[in-house]
Amino acid sequence: MDHRKDEWLAAIAAADDSRLRELDGELFGKSGDLTALVKGVAQLPKEERRDAGRAANQLKAEIQAAYDARRQELADAALAAELAAPDFDPTEPGPKHSRGTLHPITVVRDELVDLFTSMGFTWQDGPEVESDFFNFEALNIPADHPARDSQDTFWLDDGNLLRTHTSPVQIRTMQRMKPPLKVIVPGRCFRQETVDATHEHTFYQMEGLVVDKGVSTANLLHTMKTCLREILRRDLVVRCRPGFFPFVEPGFELDVKTERGWMEILPCGMVHPRVLQAGGIDPEEYTGFAFGMGLTRVVMLRYGIDDIRTLSGGDLRFLRQFEEVGR
Repeated sequence: MDHRKDEWLAAIAAADDSRLRELDGELFGKSGDLTALVKGVAQLPKEERRDAGRAANQLKAEIQAAYDARRQELADAALAAELAAPDFDPTEPGPKHSRGTLHPITVVRDELVDLFTSMGFTWQDGPEVESDFFNFEALNIPADHPARDSQDTFWLDDGNLLRTHTSPVQIRTMQRMKPPLKVIVPGRCFRQETVDATHEHTFYQMEGLVVDKGVSTANLLHTMKTCLREILRRDLVVRCRPGFFPFVEPGFELDVKTERGWMEILPCGMVHPRVLQAGGIDPEEYTGFAFGMGLTRVVMLRYGIDDIRTLSGGDLRFLRQFEEVGR
């Protein structure tokens, strides 16, 4: 063992960068000499294992220390050679390090928050793990309602669920605050969707709620058109058609025309009287409107993204396109 130790130490001391990398595999690799030596202790008679194991581990530690020292020695020598080179300029700026930036969803969300707060809205938030009451019952979606089937809910073992929309915050807000109300709720939602270019199981919405005396559909449509015009920054072909949602009456679908066809982007409508009641507000005295904007889809339209999966894929080549956007 001592003979091999001297041989290994001599090889390490004489090694250059290339040879040192080779020795790393020859000594410490899966089939390396030192690895085999340590593993071989288990094959010895039981009474010899303790002393042999201690000796093998000590030898490995000495060889590792010598290896690390030689690697540092070579690195120091390489640095010294660079510093002594005639073309070295210590005043030259160092390499530029890339900085993290905001995700495009965050950028658009913040712009929407700024837009709506300038219109008198306040930002509200709520839990992503919700109860059946706030996610369904209070929004006029009872247990036997067919709308539950279309939401494809992630149910948890304790009977709670991952919220399928940001609408539960409507109820929570109405229970905490008195009219007049103008609130927005940006947040993450979850549904058991079949993932494709325009659908994801995890996505972002921005809920909006206005409750006051005399609120009408005219107020709703004006707010929605103002929002789309400001955030998408271009003229769009938009259509408004009747839509059914249990928590609004009447309900509307605001769609935007894209290269792939019509994309649903802004379901909205007048708040259903039962929803106002669930929030502790008298529907005989107050009316309101609500909308649930597909925030992820707004981002796709804004930047011409044709596949929703790229937004959560973590591909840095894609995300680096937005480096200047998030600053």
